Amino acid sequence: MKFIWCPCNVSQGLVHSSFNDLYIDRCPGFACSALSGGHMTLPRSAAQSSSSGKALSHSINHHGWQIKKQYLIKRPMCVATENLVGNTSIETSPMPKTRRLILLRHAKSSWEDASLKDHDRPLSKRGRLAAASIAGKLQQLGWLPELILSSDATRTRQTLQIMQEHVKDFLEAEVHFMASFYSVAAMDGQTAQHLQQTVCQYSRDDILTVMCMGHNRGWEEAASVFSGVPVELKTSNAALLEASGQSWEEAFYSAGFGGWKLVSVVIPDEHGE
Repeated sequence: MKFIWCPCNVSQGLVHSSFNDLYIDRCPGFACSALSGGHMTLPRSAAQSSSSGKALSHSINHHGWQIKKQYLIKRPMCVATENLVGNTSIETSPMPKTRRLILLRHAKSSWEDASLKDHDRPLSKRGRLAAASIAGKLQQLGWLPELILSSDATRTRQTLQIMQEHVKDFLEAEVHFMASFYSVAAMDGQTAQHLQQTVCQYSRDDILTVMCMGHNRGWEEAASVFSGVPVELKTSNAALLEASGQSWEEAFYSAGFGGWKLVSVVIPDEHGE
């Protein structure tokens, strides 16, 4: 009898091995406990192939009932295999890493030139002060992005430029300007999904902090969807979110909508709301 991380990738349970199956007890994880009271049977073939990341099907046995459950495993904590003489071996993989997501709304823009399209409006004087302020606040908190994905609107470009001028660490980040960030922010209910897809597309496993810069109403909506709590983002406000995973895909999958931790909403000094 050995300890192993169960296939729901949440908690440790006791393993009993037989020739055909691995029996896992006392797991409080969702895939096991919520459906089966913590007792399940995992076929050896599934355990041996679980590191592939494919969708697997297992049978959960509880009080004589058998329930089929589909779940996705991405880099499980531990894979159990059994050789022909009945010995169970445990292969461990690294612990999930904390992934940090910054959702920053651009600084306040100017409406002085009525001939400009909305996309082309520059920052106001107040907005320029706020951009510098929020850069300093993020630096003080240690939330410095390694990857920045930004709307290509003039006001978001200028917000980032001022942040880079005042905090040189922002110059170290990889930057991509996304036309879609400008348009999606105006579409109800689509921003969170789009941000998730874009972050997963442009990030790498070694990148732990990503900043997405954009507009309301989409950014406010996305912060609320990810965290599961109402979030208000005025201009130059930044929502700081955390989840865990060996990759960004795993972090988004594991946390789901509503499972990201809202660490803080950072606001600039009073002169630059």
